[in-house]
Amino acid sequence: MKRARPGGTAALVLSLVAALLLSGLGAGGAGAAERPWWEPVDRPAPDSRIDVSGEPFTGTDANGDVRGFVDTHNHLMTNEAFGGKLVCGKPFSDKGVADALKDCPEHYPDGAGALLENLTVDPDGHHDPVGWPTFEDWPSSTTMSHQQNYYAWLERAWRAGQRVLVTDLTSNGVICSIYVRDRGCDEMESVRLQAEKTYEMQDYVDKMFGGSGKGWFRIVKSPEQARQVVEAGKLAVVLGMETSEPFGCKQVLGVAQCSKADIDKGLDELDALGVSSMFLCHKFDNALCGVRFDEGTTGTIINVGQFLSTGTFWQTEKCTGPQHDNPIGSARVPEIEAELPRGTSVPEYDENAQCNTRGLTRLGEYALNAMMDRGMMVEVDHMSVKAAGRAMDIMESVRYPGIVSSHSWMDRGWTERLYRMGGFVGSYDMDSEAFVEDTAATADLREKYGVGLGYGTDFNGLGSHPAPRGADAPDKVTYPFRSYPQGPLVDRQHTGERVWDVNTDGGAHVGLIPDWIEDVRHLGGDPVVDELLHGAQSYLDTWKATRTWDRPADLARSGAASASSSEFSLVTSYRPDRAVDGNSATRWASDWSDDQWWSVDLRSPQPVGRVVLDWEKAHAAAYRVEVSEDNRNWRTVWRTTEGRGGVETAVFPPTTARYLRVHGTGRATEYGYSLWEVAVHAR
Repeated sequence: MKRARPGGTAALVLSLVAALLLSGLGAGGAGAAERPWWEPVDRPAPDSRIDVSGEPFTGTDANGDVRGFVDTHNHLMTNEAFGGKLVCGKPFSDKGVADALKDCPEHYPDGAGALLENLTVDPDGHHDPVGWPTFEDWPSSTTMSHQQNYYAWLERAWRAGQRVLVTDLTSNGVICSIYVRDRGCDEMESVRLQAEKTYEMQDYVDKMFGGSGKGWFRIVKSPEQARQVVEAGKLAVVLGMETSEPFGCKQVLGVAQCSKADIDKGLDELDALGVSSMFLCHKFDNALCGVRFDEGTTGTIINVGQFLSTGTFWQTEKCTGPQHDNPIGSARVPEIEAELPRGTSVPEYDENAQCNTRGLTRLGEYALNAMMDRGMMVEVDHMSVKAAGRAMDIMESVRYPGIVSSHSWMDRGWTERLYRMGGFVGSYDMDSEAFVEDTAATADLREKYGVGLGYGTDFNGLGSHPAPRGADAPDKVTYPFRSYPQGPLVDRQHTGERVWDVNTDGGAHVGLIPDWIEDVRHLGGDPVVDELLHGAQSYLDTWKATRTWDRPADLARSGAASASSSEFSLVTSYRPDRAVDGNSATRWASDWSDDQWWSVDLRSPQPVGRVVLDWEKAHAAAYRVEVSEDNRNWRTVWRTTEGRGGVETAVFPPTTARYLRVHGTGRATEYGYSLWEVAVHAR
């Protein structure tokens, strides 16, 4: 049930109180002799107003949990990415707001130079390029090429209750190379620069608030640091990475252009930068995994970009399960397609074949395991269904909790699987009605697993944002408002001559997130806001579990293995010990008949309760797991007649045994049985 909202005289009183409280919260000006800790000592003048009053909440609730909203997917520094000209404006500038919030020179005089935005969301192809102080046309809920993360707007979101922000360092070398630019296109160079600028933004805010460590914008490198920041009522900023070819891991005609050494070196560098989460692939099929595709005009642009980078377009096949990848964009974009070699065109796709043929590669599996061993959170959005499924199989097999879906790429089945693993989900900050509908569909799962909810804004991530519902919409947002008990008082936001109103402007910039949450509350009720307020604690729970995880001991590693048979080959060996050598590129394979087995000596009686099988394509449809104390008398502890291949985990009541056997009774293919690796765990 919704709480009663102020109306009539009460609303007028609130407005007068807000006017009194909010006066002096803008740029510069004389304030109280002793300012509260949440107000700057010396804000630049002129500057954007915050238009939020009241002390930010601190500490924990009665259960010892922190409170606050979590934005799981944002891009503070995209203006430094893609060659430095794709997103215009800056999140901060030592020269002030007029320098930070100005359009790119290429967009003058009428916006015709904003090529990407004009091709994708603005068919008129024109906009007023003037930012500060008028902001006639930007930022908006549909803008792709204008700054939406100005520091004062983010400060407003923090003041209104946001306590965790994940900012993904991003770029794409091919988009950079075909667009206007003022710098090189190396993705990792861009990542380094964006990280540097994020730390500079922390210093910028600190200076405004009186010195090092005193500002509200705090970059954190551990869940313990994050919790301290949130308890202090400030914003914990988590660095992530979302690039198309991380560490140079592109593929050309299917051939990887990076090595395991490149991956290890790159991950170590990210750790030094303070990066805590990462996407293995994004937009382009790379050497690590295939992607989820993009729709519409954007899909065509990205598909062309992939060809220019890799020599291959996206390739599809019929899906084998309930999940599917996004429909591939088929819109013609002559300006971009002109970049293709003569005689080459974007292929047409079978609408019944909606899954990427490329999954998680063996090199991708190495990178995934390397991330896990470093305690990094794995972002699975953008992975193809085949890649994400394989990644979840691997993480689930070792009970790794560090999995995040940060902006609505999960169906209900995979959402529950992710929650069961201990992961966290953020829903894209879509239109208010859609957000309420989307999150209501999985509310029972969050209640079942006791988790909160995040939102992924993707500001400056080349996506759209919540559309306005209109000034005459039923149950519209009424200013000023409080979205939750004892919450801050939030009024319309002023920047220069522009006054922003979520009813007519939607999610034009990050400062309107509090207003959007209030709109969501109007449509979905107080429980949605309660779930969002629990988001920060749930995110930190996942992060903490990730950092404290230890890889379970593999009792079978290097054990003496035997089998009923081994397939003969002139060029390699398929010996039984290949399934316990720790090398994911070697395997055991049997003769081509149903009744075959593989076993391992654990060297001494051991407690066993879980077996992880990594099948090659020649997998078992029916098989059982057996144990023995003497290698002669066997007892069955687990069986299935629905083997699906890939990584399968057999879990059974713990028992003690020295020998373990996988006994195939029904093949899924015309070949025998083949296992890349077998791992045996106590539980």
